[in-house]
Amino acid sequence: METRKLGSSGLRVPLLSFGTGTFGGGNEFFKAWGSTGADEATHIVDICLEAGLNLFDSADIYSDGLAEEVLGKAIAGRRDDVLISTKGAFRTGPGPNEIGTSRFHLTRTVEASLRRLGTDYIDIYQLHGFDAQTSFEETLETLDTLVRAGKIRYVGCSNYSGWHLMKSLAVADRYGWPRYVVHQAYYSLIGRDFEWELMPLGLAEGVGTLVWSPLGWGRLTGKIRRGTPLPLVSRLHITADAGPQVGDEYLYTVVDALDEVARDTGKTVPQIALNWLATRPTVSSIIIGARNEEQLRANLGALGWTLAPEHIAKLDAASAPTPAYPYWHQRGYERNPPPV
Repeated sequence: METRKLGSSGLRVPLLSFGTGTFGGGNEFFKAWGSTGADEATHIVDICLEAGLNLFDSADIYSDGLAEEVLGKAIAGRRDDVLISTKGAFRTGPGPNEIGTSRFHLTRTVEASLRRLGTDYIDIYQLHGFDAQTSFEETLETLDTLVRAGKIRYVGCSNYSGWHLMKSLAVADRYGWPRYVVHQAYYSLIGRDFEWELMPLGLAEGVGTLVWSPLGWGRLTGKIRRGTPLPLVSRLHITADAGPQVGDEYLYTVVDALDEVARDTGKTVPQIALNWLATRPTVSSIIIGARNEEQLRANLGALGWTLAPEHIAKLDAASAPTPAYPYWHQRGYERNPPPV
């Protein structure tokens, strides 16, 4: 398994990491992803470690905390062999302070995650979303306190806009607090908005990318094609409205290109989509998910080979996004290079 630096930090992470959204199945939304229990999760962790994949990503809201509990049981007795990434910021209860990145909520959510995971430290802790009602200073000072206490080791964010991330870095630099070294972001062949602002920022500021939903919220599994109905077994039946929206024609154009590359390479559509992401700037690790061993081993087959330049060009052309302002205007100015 190839490893890469996590942004500007000295921590090396595997190019593929495992997302635990399929663990637990504690509510209807996450049951659509999967409901892996502790025994099966332990087997999945075994396979991952054998393949050199030792980074496991979770969040306090996945199955209302049950995903962290299952992960904690699956890694019991081998904490030193794994890296744990988890997230907090979303609502965890009905109270007015049970949401956000305030000192009150962050301190409580980190402690709760530590208990569920059965560990005394978290390797990578990320803010799951931007809290517009809490100052940058309060959030970052709280993270600094948690790092100094040894409860978290590296800090990052998720789903931030460019200005959210840049302001956070500037405030951290001003006070000497830990910088975000990773941004967990949505990025896929059918979701390339990340490239216009966040990717250049990551390159300039040393922020690595931990990619979530690399298969476009389940749309690049190879089971969705032009002129065919949605498969009977698909989490899109329940979760489509909660994820990134994709126009049908754009999706089918990209899938057509993936099918052509699949015929040329003998690889599957998901393997090609994941391999394409591995060629992109700032990508430190790509989070894969699996409900079972078969899916996991298929996703692990996304590495160990290289797409030909002509295949990358075909995929780039088919998936090229229409930029929003001011990026379409900037693209016409000769002193502004393309984002990638």
